[in-house]
Amino acid sequence: MTSIPSHATSLSLVQPVSIDARRAFELLSEVGAEWLGEQASSVRPGTRRYLSDLSFPVRERAPQLTFKKAAYVELGEVRATPAGCVAEISWQSSSLAPLFPVFAGHLTIGPTELKLEGWYAPPGGGIGAALDRAFLNIAARGTARWFLDRAARALASASAGGA
Repeated sequence: MTSIPSHATSLSLVQPVSIDARRAFELLSEVGAEWLGEQASSVRPGTRRYLSDLSFPVRERAPQLTFKKAAYVELGEVRATPAGCVAEISWQSSSLAPLFPVFAGHLTIGPTELKLEGWYAPPGGGIGAALDRAFLNIAARGTARWFLDRAARALASASAGGA
């Protein structure tokens, strides 16, 4: 059993969608997933790694302000479920300047929703975790919301565009 660091925080977000879950399974199972970014060499067997630009839009205070960070997004094997599919997913900074949280969890896809569940660790260890708690997880949740929105648009567009 993998232990979870003390500064890791659980994250669970849901994005309503209307997609063909079977087509989404096929799309996520394919080798290329352009919406995730440029494919990179994977470091873990059974995963596909993409170099992506993760974003954290600052919505309330400055809607035009968005922080971006180059990151590796890893997608594990996609498994069929009765309602759709699920895959392990993780992301981390692609550089030694980890300005975005490290995330590991699952992306669950059904015909009416995408769900992202897992754990993230803010940059900066214990100090970063204290700041994260003080600011209500704004960066981690904002990045995850942005990612779910991007996934929803890509999968809905692809499932509507071809079967």
